[in-house]
Amino acid sequence: MSAASAASGAKADLQLQKAAASLREQRPLVAESILRRFLEANPANVDALAMLAEAALRLEQNQEAEDLLVRCLDLAPDFAAARRSYVTVLLQRNKTGEAFLQIDELLGRAPDDPASRSLKAMAHGWVGAFAQAAAEYDILRQASPKATGPWLAYAHTLKTLGRRDTAIAAYRDAIAQFPRLGEAWWSLANLKGFRFSDAEVAAMREMLATATLTVDGRIQIQFALGKALEDAGRYAQSFEKYEEANVLKRATLEYNAEKTSAYISNCKTLFTPNFLADRAGTGCPAPDPIFIVGLPRSGSTLIEQILSSHSAIEGTTELYVLPYLAGRIGSRIASRHGQAHRILATDSQAPYPEILRNLDADGARALGEEFLERTRPYRTSRRPFFIDRMPDNFGHVGLIQMILPNAKIIDVRRHPLACCFSNFKQYFPLGKDFSYSLTDLGRYYADYIELMAHFDRVLPGKIHRVFYERIIENPQREIRRLLDYLGLNFEEQCLRFYETERPVRSASSEQVRMPIFRDGLEAWRPYEPWLGPLKTALGPALTAYAPQSAQ
Repeated sequence: MSAASAASGAKADLQLQKAAASLREQRPLVAESILRRFLEANPANVDALAMLAEAALRLEQNQEAEDLLVRCLDLAPDFAAARRSYVTVLLQRNKTGEAFLQIDELLGRAPDDPASRSLKAMAHGWVGAFAQAAAEYDILRQASPKATGPWLAYAHTLKTLGRRDTAIAAYRDAIAQFPRLGEAWWSLANLKGFRFSDAEVAAMREMLATATLTVDGRIQIQFALGKALEDAGRYAQSFEKYEEANVLKRATLEYNAEKTSAYISNCKTLFTPNFLADRAGTGCPAPDPIFIVGLPRSGSTLIEQILSSHSAIEGTTELYVLPYLAGRIGSRIASRHGQAHRILATDSQAPYPEILRNLDADGARALGEEFLERTRPYRTSRRPFFIDRMPDNFGHVGLIQMILPNAKIIDVRRHPLACCFSNFKQYFPLGKDFSYSLTDLGRYYADYIELMAHFDRVLPGKIHRVFYERIIENPQREIRRLLDYLGLNFEEQCLRFYETERPVRSASSEQVRMPIFRDGLEAWRPYEPWLGPLKTALGPALTAYAPQSAQ
């Protein structure tokens, strides 16, 4: 190789290194610029093509990402990483059949490749084929006994399928393999009706006292031990462990309750009767979505299971589509014809939700249509309606009204102390940063109640409220009221919701497979001596709670 060739190669490597660094630093636009210039001079460089496809994916340019990866694989059919990226793109574009053909191609070339096997398991989960996903994870955990991921994913998937006993055995297998794996301990504790043995409780105590644990592992085992002590009726010690876990977790977060309160205030200022009346008739008219909102641990999974038992309604899961759309309002999106356009009439940089003042009719309709397109992969039946059970969507009721005016919204509530304390003793893998302090929880619940009361005033009749206690007391009456709101006929199967077989991923996945019971209504009462900060933060939201007065 000549000196000039070596210098040219070094320069090319430097450019690709800069592009890769930009992607690692979450700067896809910078990476895109570098790579496009590089590919002008090196159009057949497959590394650059694959990286540009990744940048396109992050910029929501999925069609371009697909085209780039097709070209890349034409040039380098053995480029496994690019083919795996291609599978991801195909899944995101709802081309599931083509995605599985590509996975078969990967495994045909390298049958023992764990990355490709893991991708196959993930793809099965993506399309709701959890039995097949579990089978793949079982293969992976046996082939990679030192990797924690497949062991946990296998057990989690069994839980989703409702195979409780097998899931328990799988979690215990994971603990035997990785004794300090906090997620496995907590996952066991989070199974309804599960009880740790005395030996397991002793093992958790010993690890917390002596073992070197990761921060997350220590938090998860503290939560698990708190649950074990609760089951034993040792409430003071149980609360101590729950509090220790929450304090440790809260120290890792930057949650600011003042920002939540300010957001609620901004929503109330923006979404006035006049503002909403001026935009009546805009948005996507499809009636398909049913949003179930509220706080976690309020009974939303139960309501979803009841409604999913109706022949016209499909249950999905907690979809992150609406928060995603809210987070990128003002950026470019693709129209039906593949042309980029602004969803806003101006380039205002006002924060959300204030920026919605500039959302024009075309933009509102485009966002509604995009919501339907992005949720389509989660719909596996031909039922006309589907549920999005993301509780945080209560903060986006105004956006829902603007982009999907015919969607239904169900607000599920539970006694504030019951709901908040249930959150306080729950470990959430992601999000829910408000839940690791009794004061933060009380303020968040009060803010939520304030915002929903506002929408009751400015959008009368739009939101249907379900009180968990009333469902427990008289399920048939409340289910009939709920179906009347949805404009659907009553079906007896909704009363036998626990017979409906479907994957459920939430912490209540087992509870919804049993008939309605009252056991959880008063679970917070033994802890009442320590709930003073929660009561203070709740204020009127606690004293005004009266489910019996609901209309």
